Amino acid sequence: MFVFSCARCGVELTVPLSQVSLPSHARQKYGNGVQLPVLMEAGTFAVDPDPWGGPWRMWDEVDPGEAEARGIYAPVHALSDSTPGAIVIAPGDIRGTRLIPEKRGGACCGLDGAEGPNMACEVCDLPVATRVDDCSLWQAVRLSSDAVRRVLIDGVHTAPFSWTELVERGESTPPFEPIGTWGGRSGSSHYWSWSPQWEAAAGQALAHLLVASEGQPVKVPGGLTADVFQGALDTLLPAGPPTRHAVLAGPGEPSAGAGVDILLVPVHPQTGQTWIPAGPAASAYPVPLPLGVWLWLVSPEPYLPVPASGGIPQDVLRDDPLPPRPNYLFRADRGRFEHTLVRLPAVRSPWIRTILENLTQDASVGVF
Repeated sequence: MFVFSCARCGVELTVPLSQVSLPSHARQKYGNGVQLPVLMEAGTFAVDPDPWGGPWRMWDEVDPGEAEARGIYAPVHALSDSTPGAIVIAPGDIRGTRLIPEKRGGACCGLDGAEGPNMACEVCDLPVATRVDDCSLWQAVRLSSDAVRRVLIDGVHTAPFSWTELVERGESTPPFEPIGTWGGRSGSSHYWSWSPQWEAAAGQALAHLLVASEGQPVKVPGGLTADVFQGALDTLLPAGPPTRHAVLAGPGEPSAGAGVDILLVPVHPQTGQTWIPAGPAASAYPVPLPLGVWLWLVSPEPYLPVPASGGIPQDVLRDDPLPPRPNYLFRADRGRFEHTLVRLPAVRSPWIRTILENLTQDASVGVF
């Protein structure tokens, strides 16, 4: 366990925290005016390796060599020049700080962090963190890596869960959820939607699937996996019989057979490591998925009947009303797709660069 303290005066700024992997939806901006929940689980922290927030430089101000040194291999709108390595925590886990009113930024319904650190140490006034809770953004506090120090408070090392333990825990992420909004006549309301976490995970995975395709048609398993990926792949890749095949693979699943080129595999939520198969399947391209999404894809939870009430006998089960579902087809998160794709060296291939440049055309409407 760790706490984070002010680099200037040493006062503790957080509750005890354990490290986990940064969620794939950490940088997601979702919808318009929606209320997204807290990003991190209470009592955890993650390190964001990339710079976040201002100051910014436009792409034409960045030397290509510098961009590649930062792991970016295709043009982006702008690059952040902030200090990398921010420590991301839940807002409820921060201590000993105060908000800086003049750093509110151009937020709509909360704080967006656009003007840099907006939280200062209560003791010495050093700007130490940025709180983000504006609409359409996941709520979090980002501790500046150059303004805090990590302090070990528990010398006992707790080993991360094994893959077997993670599967047994079965903490899957449902593909649908209610999304809170502002602006209704009666105040806060909601609508049923595809999960923002699923859309972010699909955007990231779709970038890897595109690279793994090598420019050839790809076939994924049927059912929900096809609902999430097949339409996008058919739109972005050439038409024709599938020449590359993807399957779900991971702990507890049967070994991939011959002719499988791509594996949809889970990412360990604590270590961030991608599951790697043994044997011949080790040569297939691993496409990472958050564990919760992967668990639902391999073992979808059925809509179970519930005990009836009213005039129906007690031992009768009913299957109505039907579970709420969104009234539109699944679409991957475009921001997560582009963020991931430009950081894969294969994006320098002319055929992928053409796809990236054509995303603004009508052909991409049904994908994102």
